[in-house]
Amino acid sequence: MKLFNSIALSLALLTGMTGISEQQAAFARPIPDDAQNFYKTDKADMHKVRFNSLYDVKIAGNLYIPKGLDTAKQYPAIIVGHPMGAVKEQSADLYANKMAEQGFITLSVDLPFWGASEGTPRNSVSPDFYAEAFSAAADFLGTQKLVDRNKIGVIGICGSGSFAISAAKIDPRLKAIATISMYDMGDATRNGLRSSQSLEQRKAIIAQAAEQRYAEFLGGERKYTSGTVHEINENSHPIEIEFYEFYRTPRGEVTPEGADPKTTTHPTLTSNMKFMNFYPFNDIETISPRPLLFIAGDKAHSIEFSEKAYARAAEPKELYLVKGAGHVDLYDRVSLIPFGKLTEFFRENLK
Repeated sequence: MKLFNSIALSLALLTGMTGISEQQAAFARPIPDDAQNFYKTDKADMHKVRFNSLYDVKIAGNLYIPKGLDTAKQYPAIIVGHPMGAVKEQSADLYANKMAEQGFITLSVDLPFWGASEGTPRNSVSPDFYAEAFSAAADFLGTQKLVDRNKIGVIGICGSGSFAISAAKIDPRLKAIATISMYDMGDATRNGLRSSQSLEQRKAIIAQAAEQRYAEFLGGERKYTSGTVHEINENSHPIEIEFYEFYRTPRGEVTPEGADPKTTTHPTLTSNMKFMNFYPFNDIETISPRPLLFIAGDKAHSIEFSEKAYARAAEPKELYLVKGAGHVDLYDRVSLIPFGKLTEFFRENLK
């Protein structure tokens, strides 16, 4: 059966509205009992923050400070990046809350062009701007009184895993990097999952985007691609259903402020081509001796990207597979997400 890559997940541009009807519910599985995307801790105080990137684009974040910290001391901090096309309230906040409970100062961020962060056109793809968001977060954290600027780590979920790696290659302030259900957005866009996309198909996608640039330059309607489908049926691919069950149901559905529900998770068609030139794993070995932890479900359709990154990275590194977990399971299923492993990793490497 053909696997879907980041573009082919939705061949039609956009159909339907968000929300789940009775008909759609017939094809989606019940929300797992352990899915806690909207979990909020009572052990940390949350502060909404905004700070500038190197490009003077304001990045929005949620800063979590564990209660009872000694204000005369400094503490390690962790930046958390959300899945590609999502917002910080989808998965990243959960991780930030849970790690704050372990005593870390945490900061979940919206990538530029998404959520409450600045950047236009909305939903644009720019791997450089995305990676810069992690460095800008380090700027912010490293200048906070309670944060030890020499102890800043990163958790990158899905696409943010590859953006965090891209940032870490050129920013030595990111001392320990963990990825969750990582997608290499460059590889996925160029080649598809398990290299299922041919060169001819790739060129056709690029040609379509090039033509669309003319249309939009002349004032035509902006078009969107990829992302999560808005409808499923008996013919839907398992990967489509997996993402639908998170993004289009109460399990994880969020409509960011000022966003159009029809475009949530969908990048602009023309800008999505920027991923064709994105190679986050090139020179990944230069991150060493800073440690890398790749976490993936052993049933995840995206496991290949964690495996490829692990193979190319230098020591210290670890590939940690979660038994029985798929890709989206590690977004919000707290009984599967190895928070203990993450806590151990960051306590050891941010001490």
